[in-house]
Amino acid sequence: MSTATAPSAAPLTAVDRCDRCGAQAYLRVQLQAGGELLFCAHHAREHGDKLREVAAHVHDETAKLSDTPNRAPAEER
Repeated sequence: MSTATAPSAAPLTAVDRCDRCGAQAYLRVQLQAGGELLFCAHHAREHGDKLREVAAHVHDETAKLSDTPNRAPAEER
């Protein structure tokens, strides 16, 4: 009997927290051995090489960090 599940396609939210430090998670790693880990961008970069070795699937939303405008729109100033 197999208990494998499909990788979660649900987007990460502010409720999802890094398993290493508790910051907001931007990376979900489905492990080959089963289970998943969540990481903030900092820890995803720090442990990236090892994560790729043990991952069955990686859901990466770190691009959200660079999509944020650094200025408010003119109508909000």
